[in-house]
Amino acid sequence: MVDLENRHRSIYLLPNIFTTASLFAGFYAIVQSMNNNFEISAIAIFVAMLFDGVDGRVARFTNTQSSFGENYDSLSDMVSFGVAPALVVYEWVLHEIGRWGWIAAFVYVVGAALRLARFNTNINNIDKVFFQGLPTPAAAALVSGFIWLAVDNKISIHDSYVIWVAFLLTMYSGIVMVTNIPFYSGKNFSLGKSVPFWVILLMVGVFVFVSSNPPLMLFCLFIIYGLSGWVIFMHRYRKAYSIRKNRHKN
Repeated sequence: MVDLENRHRSIYLLPNIFTTASLFAGFYAIVQSMNNNFEISAIAIFVAMLFDGVDGRVARFTNTQSSFGENYDSLSDMVSFGVAPALVVYEWVLHEIGRWGWIAAFVYVVGAALRLARFNTNINNIDKVFFQGLPTPAAAALVSGFIWLAVDNKISIHDSYVIWVAFLLTMYSGIVMVTNIPFYSGKNFSLGKSVPFWVILLMVGVFVFVSSNPPLMLFCLFIIYGLSGWVIFMHRYRKAYSIRKNRHKN
């Protein structure tokens, strides 16, 4: 007969296994960057994103959320989406511009740390629809996506524009993580809910779209996502401005 207490404990291990896998992928990305395998490093960060996306949903699906799991997930995110992308992009190209390179990498790391700390302190009051600031996995995808795209297309890292695009992406990602710009979270999307047929077609289209050229398509998708928050912010600002203007008229 199965020991119910041990079974209950084993269920709580399930989401943490995925978190550990995400942590390992981030660590592996750092190790590979030391061996100048930057394409593998970038892919490893995307793999970490997949595991990170699964662990929370598994915890909610199995009703195994815990304070330990939340803190472990944040620590894992700090390594996989905070330290790993910064070190990889620095080892790849930012070291070419001296102190500006490590400053950009450090700004990114600090942004990720502050973003995760703020998220943890507001975890009981967070918006279920929008993130406050760019989420760390998306920031990591912007940086590592550019690395993957450049390496896959054999773009020379000695071209000055490559260095400065990497610099600007790293700085942008680090700064936007600690802003109040709203980014759609997708947490209100449930796999258990019924959806219109066109949603299934859209998902199939996205898979086909990405599989045609993963480095380019993933980078483009995350560029769009990385700018989408500003569109939402401007829409909210204009809406609030219109309301205030109408109140003054009345």
